[in-house]
Amino acid sequence: MYDPMSKNATDFIDDDEILQTIAYAKENKNNRELISSLIERAKDCKGLSHREAAVLLECELPEENEKMYKLAKEIKNKIYGNRIVMFAPLYLSNYCINGCVYCPYHKKNKTISRKKLSQEDIVREVVALQDMGHKRLALETGEDPVNNPIEYILESIDTIYSIKHKNGAIRRVNVNIAATTVENYRKLKDAGIGTYILFQETYHKKNYEELHPTGPKHDYAYHTEAMDRAMEGGIDDVGVGVLFGLNMYRYDFVGLLMHAEHLEAAMGVGPHTISVPRIRPADDINIDEFSNAISDDIFAKIVAVLRIAVPYTGMIISTRESMKTRQRVLELGVSQISGASRTSVGGYDKPEGEEDNSAQFDVNDNRSLDEIVNWLLELGYIPSFCTACYREGRTGDRFMSLAKTGQIANCCHPNALMTLKEYLEDYASLETKKIGDRVITEQTLLIPNEKVRGIAKNNLADIEAGKRDFRF
Repeated sequence: MYDPMSKNATDFIDDDEILQTIAYAKENKNNRELISSLIERAKDCKGLSHREAAVLLECELPEENEKMYKLAKEIKNKIYGNRIVMFAPLYLSNYCINGCVYCPYHKKNKTISRKKLSQEDIVREVVALQDMGHKRLALETGEDPVNNPIEYILESIDTIYSIKHKNGAIRRVNVNIAATTVENYRKLKDAGIGTYILFQETYHKKNYEELHPTGPKHDYAYHTEAMDRAMEGGIDDVGVGVLFGLNMYRYDFVGLLMHAEHLEAAMGVGPHTISVPRIRPADDINIDEFSNAISDDIFAKIVAVLRIAVPYTGMIISTRESMKTRQRVLELGVSQISGASRTSVGGYDKPEGEEDNSAQFDVNDNRSLDEIVNWLLELGYIPSFCTACYREGRTGDRFMSLAKTGQIANCCHPNALMTLKEYLEDYASLETKKIGDRVITEQTLLIPNEKVRGIAKNNLADIEAGKRDFRF
């Protein structure tokens, strides 16, 4: 029985409710009156239910779909403006005891190079990332209590935060590790992490268990209920996601929204981010074996409808996707992207072009961070390296209350400009700096509050004079 307040995975991700939702959506895919009313109501930026969103995803009416895309762009602009937050993944270890059939880290893979970074290795990796200009990292590891215990993760976080190289500093560490205990989540919170991220992969219980035949990840309930435990451990910013292509996309789309509804209902705050990865080729993994891959058009529609359904939630797209695909979905809802990513262990402190086979998946966008920043600027976006909300305590329900009312822009817009200015002064090419300085001049004038605008102008001048780390 569907119950978003329940702490049991099979209650808040109820199979019958998902199947009934999909059937309802298919029955109403050409119901112009219903679809038009949903689009009109969603203009208040208060979101839609999983069933209402499923109807929009299924819609076959071209003119209503165009209205949908237009609304997604408007909501994205109202809440997030033209800011795009930049981050990079950092792979600490690919040792893993799970048997996930879609991931090259699986225990039985004998061809992948198994690696684990020492603390000295981490220093070299982080310095390389700082020299690019990154301020925000997402830590990744396989699940292995012997090689990757929680103590190793905590020590690595401490090391990362301690590294100050030239003007570089990692100001926010997000963590994407396996489901764990409330006690371990408390330890991660005490270590100063930003967002705890965990992908569900698929919400279909039977398929989930088949895709994870061995190892602790086989336990569907323990994995699906991880976000509840993380929040009980004091982590109020969590990030969810599915790996599109493992299961039927309609099912996982509905499950993803039901999970968001559950967190809001039972824990008081929905997910801070939603990630939308698609399965990619990798060592020992042939995506042709997965028959549920989705087209670029369906992928774009998923992003647009997610933006309409959960307007307050940040949306992440990685370098799994091509430049063309990333450009398409940026305007439809994506608010965070990775840049110059390496999915191998120790991939940043390597000579350019040197590769090994320790990567989790193939990267589709291989541009440098400077090239991506330049590209975003040319498209009219503000690349943001801001971490102010986390450091100022604007997390969890405090962040959501600001995001839902659109007031977060009062902080985010000037903070984005100031962190972009840091990047331009310390790391950018001459061409990127020229474009970026012009954008900052233009965008500073658009800060509506006169007092904030004045402070921002002073801070920007101080950054040019050599000072760093200003934030509202």
